[in-house]
Parts: sequence; structure tokens; C-alpha cells
Amino acid sequence: MEYDICITGGGTAGCACAYIASKLGLKTALVERNNFLGGLMTGGLVVPVMKTNDENINIDFYSELVVNLNKIGGNIEYFDKNNGWFNPELLKIVLDNMLKSQGVDVYFEMEPKSVNSEGSLVKSIDFLSNMLSVSIYSKYFVDSTGDAKIFKLLNENFYRQDEPKQPYSLRFTMANVNLKELKDFLIQTDSNRDVTNWCEINGKIHLTTAYTWDDKNWGLKPLFQKALGDGILKPFDTAYFQIFTVAGADGEVAFNCPRIRDFNPKDPKDYSNAIIEAREAIYRLSVFVKKYFRGFENAYISNIASMTGKRETNKIIAQKQYTINLMNAQKPEAPILCGDYPIDVHSNKKDGSILKTTGKYYLEINSLISKNYANLYAAGRNLGADNKTQGALRTQKNCMSMGEGVAKHIHKILNYIK
Repeated sequence: MEYDICITGGGTAGCACAYIASKLGLKTALVERNNFLGGLMTGGLVVPVMKTNDENINIDFYSELVVNLNKIGGNIEYFDKNNGWFNPELLKIVLDNMLKSQGVDVYFEMEPKSVNSEGSLVKSIDFLSNMLSVSIYSKYFVDSTGDAKIFKLLNENFYRQDEPKQPYSLRFTMANVNLKELKDFLIQTDSNRDVTNWCEINGKIHLTTAYTWDDKNWGLKPLFQKALGDGILKPFDTAYFQIFTVAGADGEVAFNCPRIRDFNPKDPKDYSNAIIEAREAIYRLSVFVKKYFRGFENAYISNIASMTGKRETNKIIAQKQYTINLMNAQKPEAPILCGDYPIDVHSNKKDGSILKTTGKYYLEINSLISKNYANLYAAGRNLGADNKTQGALRTQKNCMSMGEGVAKHIHKILNYIK
């Protein structure tokens, strides 16, 4: 099979890239290892989309996604004007429909097995499914796997592998929550409206709150201390806690926790045990909120993410590495992304996390192009960046802009060649 563009990884960046590429007239293949699209937004339950500056640079896909979700009640706009409060299950359906409408060839449940190259060009990728092996030839290839699997199969080096990686999370949801009771309880418990806030949309309550074990004046701190004293929670359960209501799912709350403990990256058994321990922590957290939070009395665990929430794994070595000194540089001639989400680097050490506002920043396409292969791009959290800038750029809306920017860049090159 031959294409103009082949994208591996159907997450945020991959879907945006495939949708825009096909809309521009490119013959497009999108290969995904799961049987659904959306990546961590859907399989990882990573909702809502974090708000960031767009300056109307490569946000066509995101804007159309919001419109399509809104048609079926799959998103809300929070009081801070963030319209990225998505329903992860409805999002799977909307992404299917959007890519189908543009004629994208979507291949589910296929994993890259090997990559064939000649000199500085990738020629084809061999994919393995549970049915047969498939070879896809293409003029351009995009690695949107998050873990940079195509680059790994090419035995490419990655940027600063010696740097400590941000911790993973395993998210979950609870249903049958009395949101009015929960809202009243949280407002009484925490006076910091930058942390605990709520709004009412179409007669439905939406809210968020948070707590970490870092040395800050958290309103929820007494509850966590009491749960520790009562033996309901373990110390590491309190490392990070954040909840959001879910659009189109009245009475459902999404948990951005627990974090997964540090593990030996060279020991698959240790990693697997860490995931098991995270599910044990999910149960403890569910008992905790039912016992100490009003509104959760009759709630139950409704979903545990099928994908581990990875903030950072492999970062490619690009034509131009995007490092901290470039974040507030002058606006380049042709940026593919404009953002202002802060540098957000998580750590499992107390007071080790970073959340630093930087102001507006821009990303250029050469931070997404392989240094060694002229027709190989990355889009998503595996971009060519350093640890700190990746911590700002890895948000979902930014990743969508990356995917869209790559598609438009490749379309421009192919049109020029014609």
C-alpha cells in the first residue's frame, strides 16, 4: 500500500495530522495499536484539555473537534472559557466520524515491527496485526506514538536519556456522585478559588479541586492528614490528587491520579508491579473520598484507564532542538504553534515539581523533523525538546497543533514538488 503520508499513533497529534492531511488532499494512512482513537484523551482518561494560547495558529482541527463534540453533548466550556472539557467515550465516536468523513485510511490494532530505509529516507514500515503483516510505503512518515517507536526501530538516539523522566499516572473515574453536595462541601472546605472552583452549565454542575503533598497551603490538607492517620491512605497516595467533572456524564468525576511510583525502566516486572500498586491506590482513593468527602457516599469506580498516563518518555533529536532559551525568543517567520501553558514538570519527590509561567512561546517545524531522515517527523510529546520545554509543549491542544502543522508543512512540500 502506498500513501503520501503515513502516521503511526492515533492520539491527539496523530488524529490532527491525519485529518488535516486528508482534508488537504493527501492520501493518508493512520495506524493505531488500540481499537480506538484519541490516545491518552480517551484510553488514558486525560480530560479536560488544558487551556493554552492559540493565536489561531494551526487550531483548525481542534476547533472542528469542539464543534462536533458539542453537537452530541460531548463537551462544555468551563467558566474560564476553556471549551476543552471533553467526554472521553463520546470523543472516540467523534474522532472516528471526523477521520472517516475525510477519507483517512485508519488501521486499528497494528504495531510497527520494522522500518525500511535507504540513506536519509524512510521507504516503508512493516506493521504487525493479529491477522497479518502489512507493509505501508509512503512519501512521508510521522511518528506520533508518544514513545517515538519509529525512531526507536531505526536505532536513533534520544535527547538526554540521562535526565529523570516525569512520573506516570493511572487515571480513573467514579460515577453516581452527588455533585451539588460535593460542590457545597468543597467550597466550604477550600477558599482558594484558583484551586477549587465550579460553575453551572445548562443546569449541570461542573467543578475541580486539587491537592499535592508539596509544602503549600492546601485547603484539602486536613482531610489527607486525617486519612493518613486513620490508615485509609498511604503516604504516596497523597503525592498528587486532582479531580474534574466530565462533560455529558452527570454525576461522574475524573481523577488525575494516582501517580505511579518510580520504577526501574530496565525491569519490565518492576514496571508491571508499579501498575498493580497504582490500581491498589485507586481503590484506597475511592474509599477515601467516600468516607471524607460529602457527595461521594453512593459513588463507585466506573472506569480505570486502559492506557498508562505517560507525561514523558523519549524525545527525538531534531533538526533544531527546542530548549529553554528558545521559549521566549522573538516570533519566528512561520511558527506551527503558539502556546502559553506553563512549564509543568512533575516529580515524585516532595517539592520537586515545577510549575512556572513563561508567557507566550512559539514552535517551529524543524523541532519536529528528524535530524537524520528527511521524510520522518515527530508530533506530540516525543518532539525534539528538552525536559522543561517538553513539560509545557506536551499538552493536548499543543500536540494537536503540532500534528496539524506537520500535515500542512508536508502538503506544502508535495505541492511544491508537483
